[in-house]
Amino acid sequence: MSNVMSDVMPGAEPFEQAGGPIGVLVVHGFTGSPSSMRPIATAMAEAGHTVHMPRLPGHGTSVGDMLDTRWTDWSSTVEETYQELANTCERVVAVGLSMGGTLILELATRHPELAGIVAINAPSTTNATTVEQVRGLMQSGETLIDSIGNDIAKPDIDEGSYDATPLGPLLSLFEAVESLQPDLVKITMPTLLITSRQDHVVPPSDSDNTATAIGCVAERLWLDDSYHVATLDYDRDIIIDAVTNFVSRVTS
Repeated sequence: MSNVMSDVMPGAEPFEQAGGPIGVLVVHGFTGSPSSMRPIATAMAEAGHTVHMPRLPGHGTSVGDMLDTRWTDWSSTVEETYQELANTCERVVAVGLSMGGTLILELATRHPELAGIVAINAPSTTNATTVEQVRGLMQSGETLIDSIGNDIAKPDIDEGSYDATPLGPLLSLFEAVESLQPDLVKITMPTLLITSRQDHVVPPSDSDNTATAIGCVAERLWLDDSYHVATLDYDRDIIIDAVTNFVSRVTS
C-alpha cells in the first residue's frame, strides 16, 4: 500500500469554527466521514458554539488509506480534539454517530468533567459469531468485505462512506467495544441516546445496553423514520433540535 494519502472526498473535510465559551465535539462513524455529521456541526456553530469535527484517520479519502488504521488512531484523534476544545472553552459537550458515538462513550469514561454526551446509533455490544467470522476471513487473507455505509431511508443521500469495509479496522472496533463494557458505569454526566427503530447496521438494542450499563439515567430519543445514518435521514431536524436543546440545558 502506498504511503501517499488519497485526496479528501468532497464534503469529507473536517470542520472547525470558533464561537462562544461552549465547545461541541462532533465525531463521525466507521468508514464514513464528516459529511454525515455536518448538519449537526453547522447547527452547533450557528447556535454560537465553538465546534470541532475531526476527520478520523483513514476516513474520507479511499478505503486503502484505512487498512492500517485502528481504534487507537481514532480514539487518540478524539482525545486530542477534546483537549483543544477543553483548553479554550468553559464547558464541552461531545456528540457522535455510530462508531463516533462509541468513541464519545469511551471519552466520557476518561473525562467526567464533560458537560454532556450524545450517542446516536452507537454500537455497544458485539456478536461473537460475527467477530469470529471476521477473524476467519482475515486468517484466510481477506482484507475487505462489502460496504456497511449509506444505510439511509431517504433516497439519493450519500454519507460519503467507503464502498468496502476493511476487516482489520473492523476487528479493532469490535475489540474496543468489548473492552469498553466494564467502564461504561463510569459515565455519570448527562447523556442523550438517540436511536433509530430501523437500523440495518447497529441493532437498536445496543442503545438499551448502553442505557443499562452507564452510571446515570440517560435521556432517550427514538426515531421512527430514519435508518442508521439518521443525521442525514428523514429525522435530521428532530435530531438537530434535540441536540441543540440538550447542549443548552446541560451547559446553562
